[in-house]
Amino acid sequence: MAVHGCAEAGVAALRATAGVSERIRGAGLGLRRSFAAEVAATAPPVDFYEVAPENWLGVGGALGKQFRVLTEQFPFVAHGLSLSLGGPAPLDMAFLARLKDFLREHRMCLYSEHLSYCGDDGLLYDLLPIPFTEEAVAYVARRIRRVQDVLEQRIAIENVSYYAAPGREMGEADFLNAVLQQADCGLLLDINNVHVNSVNHGYDAAAFLAAIPPERIEYGHIAGHYRQAPDLLVDTHGAAVIASVWDLLEQAYARFGPFPTVLERDFNIPPLGELLAEVETIRSIQVSHGHARRHG
Repeated sequence: MAVHGCAEAGVAALRATAGVSERIRGAGLGLRRSFAAEVAATAPPVDFYEVAPENWLGVGGALGKQFRVLTEQFPFVAHGLSLSLGGPAPLDMAFLARLKDFLREHRMCLYSEHLSYCGDDGLLYDLLPIPFTEEAVAYVARRIRRVQDVLEQRIAIENVSYYAAPGREMGEADFLNAVLQQADCGLLLDINNVHVNSVNHGYDAAAFLAAIPPERIEYGHIAGHYRQAPDLLVDTHGAAVIASVWDLLEQAYARFGPFPTVLERDFNIPPLGELLAEVETIRSIQVSHGHARRHG
């Protein structure tokens, strides 16, 4: 069985501070349990996979063995759901210890989390907006640095979709950049979230991209959403990617180069072949911007 590059790099790669482009490349797919067996059986043309650690921590039996086979064969990145970087509760150190073991056991190329919070005394099934304030910047950046110290690796934070901006004192891009700078972490650039927020909050998506520091980008996300109204989009990951979001991905590649990008789909999951067609669209756009075609 072939062993992927992240496995060969081992813990040294986990501690690296350089951009993830040296460890993952091309077009990726968020792995879901509903099609994990099909992926294991067919090895489809996907350059790397992304998983939420919370969905796989402690999983044993046949599914756990299947997951281990996949992480030994393909490059993987981990995208967290429950760390609650902006939350008022102390960081869950027991969870971080389990997470650290998981990242090393499965030789994850990178760990990312949302620039948001998801509860206080307990977790909610939603990502809540952090106030865009200087105080919040310092608070969140301090927590990110603590996470990086515990995990012994640089992490990436994702720009999130949000529907209200309580206590806002600065713009979204300014807030994001300040956190990136103070925490000295990477960025998971979610293209769909930029589009959703630009519609919901009435800003220019291209101007937002122009404010992003290129050296911080580790990889990207692209996904579908739900159109509630002309001025209200809901980030569901439950539909195919629309033309406007594909266009924005083209703009991002034109500005930053074709960074590794993951297709996300969490609801209304279609047959694997439909997801692979969208992964191929990512790859085709990357090729058009100078990225060599890669798989296998």
